[in-house]
Amino acid sequence: MKPYYLLILMIATTILVLPACDQKQTGTEKAMNKVDDALDRRPGEKARDAAEDASDKLEDAGKEIKESVKDATN
Repeated sequence: MKPYYLLILMIATTILVLPACDQKQTGTEKAMNKVDDALDRRPGEKARDAAEDASDKLEDAGKEIKESVKDATN
């Protein structure tokens, strides 16, 4: 396995595990968070958006890695 695949996998795992450490929100808190997100009123909005974009890119990279491994094994 190439080193950068391992790095991507480690980063993706970290990003996917960290939200599990977050405290549970009530339905009202979730709704308010979604409203704030839609209106770009959340604290640290730019950082949150950057993290969400990075997470999406890592998910895409993970899918590509899976496809590459699958193709290589066939």
